[in-house]
Amino acid sequence: MGDALGAPTEQRSIDQIRARFGGRVEQFYAPPQDSPFAKGRAAGQFTDDSSQMIMLAEAFIAGGGTITARAVADMLVEWSGKPEYFPHFAGPSTRRAIAAIKAGEDPERIGAQGVETTEGASNGGAMRIAPAGLVHPGDPAGAVQAAAITCRPSHFTSVGVSAAAAIAGAVSVALCDDVTLIDVVRAAVWSAEEGAAIGAQHGREVAGPSIARRIELAAEIAVAAPDLDTATRRIADIIGAGLPAAEAVPAAIGLLVAAGGDPWMTVVAAANVGDDTDTVACMAGSIAGAMHGISRVPQDRYAEVQAANGVDIADLARRLTAVAHPR
Repeated sequence: MGDALGAPTEQRSIDQIRARFGGRVEQFYAPPQDSPFAKGRAAGQFTDDSSQMIMLAEAFIAGGGTITARAVADMLVEWSGKPEYFPHFAGPSTRRAIAAIKAGEDPERIGAQGVETTEGASNGGAMRIAPAGLVHPGDPAGAVQAAAITCRPSHFTSVGVSAAAAIAGAVSVALCDDVTLIDVVRAAVWSAEEGAAIGAQHGREVAGPSIARRIELAAEIAVAAPDLDTATRRIADIIGAGLPAAEAVPAAIGLLVAAGGDPWMTVVAAANVGDDTDTVACMAGSIAGAMHGISRVPQDRYAEVQAANGVDIADLARRLTAVAHPR
């Protein structure tokens, strides 16, 4: 839902969003023709974020709740054959990874290649990672390990793994009974630290800010803000919400906190934060949804997304639950 809500606002600033849509976006719109990536999509249709997330979920299901770098590589190649997604939405690290996979390179190591700090440090590994947390409910360590494996073909760096691990660990803990936002934030921080260490030791260390520390900062900004709009603007100004994983992932956690974990208001905040809105909303919404479940999701909005994309989300959830490894 967050991905679809953020598709028409992507790459715009907060003020541009409000001017273009007449205020805060709280319903699904068809992306305007000046949208750089999502133009041509219908209202309620999702983008690369959810399409890859669903395909990754199917890969986990096919693996009985486990994942391999080869399975992720095969998924990425299959995704690249979808003309409605790949030409318009593929990010820099994902494009590079798919080209290398098709050239026969080892998917275990592709994501660690490169010398520039931006390579493998974008948010593409984190945007799709929710299934790694969903198959490891209450087990953030298991979620982190699974997240690291998914990053090997595309984002196997200290920053890339840290980002994916933060979201996966947060989703894992969000599934626990009686969980609080503090628990979820702590899980995201711990998982980000673990992921950074895995990426640095086994992949490639890249220079950049600590995702764990920036998650803490984003949460502090959210708590200190007097209202959701103020928190959203402060997070946009201080943390950023762009393509770099060190912006998008902390922003997602901060907006989750600012919205009190409410699934709909979390994705509304993220869809209006500006920049990479669809990705931030997809990640933040995944955590909020895991925390509160379908009962807290507006059923009319849920129905809109299912109809617009022709997917049976409930069936996917049931099959994913069947292969989960509860702690």
